[in-house]
Amino acid sequence: MSATLRATGLSAGHGARVLFSGLDLVVAPGDVVGLVGVNGAGKSTLLRLLAGEQRPEEGEVALGPPDATVGHLPQEPERRPGESVAQYLARRTGVAAAQVAMDAAAEELGAGGDGDGYAAALDRWLALGGADLDERAGEVAAEVGLGVPLDAPMTALSGGQAARAGLAALLLSRYDVLLLDEPTNDLDLDGLERLEKFVQGLRSPAVIVSHDREFLARTVNRIVELDLHQRQVGVYDGGYDSYLAEREIARRHAREAYEEYDDKLGALKDRAQMQRNWMTQGVRNARRKSKDNDKNVKAKRAETSEKQAAKARQTQRAIERLDVVEEPRKEWELRMTIAAAPRSGAVAARLDGAVVRRGDFVLGPVTAQVDWADRVIVTGANGAGKSTLLGALLGRIPVDEGSAGLGAGVTVGEIDQARGLFLGDEPLVTAFGRAVPDWPESEVRTLLAKFGLTKEHVPRPASSLSPGERTRAALALLQAREVNLLVLDEPTNHLDLPAIEQLEQALDAFPGTVLLVTHDRRMLDTVRATRRWRVEEGRLTEA
Repeated sequence: MSATLRATGLSAGHGARVLFSGLDLVVAPGDVVGLVGVNGAGKSTLLRLLAGEQRPEEGEVALGPPDATVGHLPQEPERRPGESVAQYLARRTGVAAAQVAMDAAAEELGAGGDGDGYAAALDRWLALGGADLDERAGEVAAEVGLGVPLDAPMTALSGGQAARAGLAALLLSRYDVLLLDEPTNDLDLDGLERLEKFVQGLRSPAVIVSHDREFLARTVNRIVELDLHQRQVGVYDGGYDSYLAEREIARRHAREAYEEYDDKLGALKDRAQMQRNWMTQGVRNARRKSKDNDKNVKAKRAETSEKQAAKARQTQRAIERLDVVEEPRKEWELRMTIAAAPRSGAVAARLDGAVVRRGDFVLGPVTAQVDWADRVIVTGANGAGKSTLLGALLGRIPVDEGSAGLGAGVTVGEIDQARGLFLGDEPLVTAFGRAVPDWPESEVRTLLAKFGLTKEHVPRPASSLSPGERTRAALALLQAREVNLLVLDEPTNHLDLPAIEQLEQALDAFPGTVLLVTHDRRMLDTVRATRRWRVEEGRLTEA
């Protein structure tokens, strides 16, 4: 079914805070819209509005035809207790809900209903792919390398396996309109390529929130930018790289237009002030010479005064006729640095014949050494053992054979994949303060505010923060604590685009040792590396 989603005059906010207003958007077959903006700009809110899950403060959303199916796949899909992988796939594809509706309609038909409700429910179930979902699910799960039976509980899956299950649900979906919220998070390079092919082959219109720059560059044909700082919505035709160029030009023109207006206004105000001064001086002179009764002199003075008044009125009218150009708001920018501790010894970390056994998975034996100022990028498929390798190097995961250890004078700064420091129920300010016990709370709050975590965030339980907010808290900690070994495990997950660029700049300036695990292809190209490791099925090779 060809479907079109139309939003007209949408407005949304949090309390008194406006996220966006007057948003118009048409998403038609063939459209793949990339939705971008800083974290907190309202991207996820807009997807919920488009999905009909939340009502806008103003405006409306219309779907044509009205019975078209809309699939909203939010980030961090809920893993429900007792739910199997098969049940999860049925829920995420909409088939489970369609099955419930069809069963209810069948009961109504059996009780003497007219059958119209059952026919509509059956059509929906078929359109969503319910008839052959079980058969397709097995094939797609194998294709994405899920590696667990479909009756396995979702809660038993690793992070990488859960990401593959999410990808499988997307590949199995047959919605008429797709709304995807950060589908690239936690996917490895193989998963990203599969997702890209799926999106590139879509006939259904799609709106996608993503912070993966390469994914956006390869898939979208239009960008909608929610600019929280300018309080504007920008729509840019063309791909992601075209959007970057157009946005830069638009911002430069906006600044130039304001500066031209400001210069004209300033010049007119200066002229008006000078004319007022002349008029005042003329009045003073006239008073001093008021004893002169010559009619010609008096007339000349009156004429001069009137001319000055006329000029002043002309200047004022010129000021009033100026088209007002608002000054572009100064954007909030994350300005991060990584605090560097004094250098460590020559060896930062090492593994010597190390073997780690975790259930059926075995890492090693691995012999490797990280030297001072090495910049090591680690790649590999999800589940290959990258995080286990980092844990063994840091001494956080004990080795079953061989030896492992950090070098002399090593101070570790880490962003782990789970952002584990900020998963508890204690307030954010407390969790952060525990990591920097010598810092007064006022300084903790000031630093967090620089990372966009304001007075609204700091008293909340750390676990209630969004994934992006927890990541920013982890980045703030790197600025607070001096380190000389930086360990980053998928640091770009849930980070917005400006923050990713700031992290890349901070990494470039950091003088210490770096261990970086990432599937972000532009970061792989951007970050300066001295060594590259690849982990495959528990084995480490150096590229």
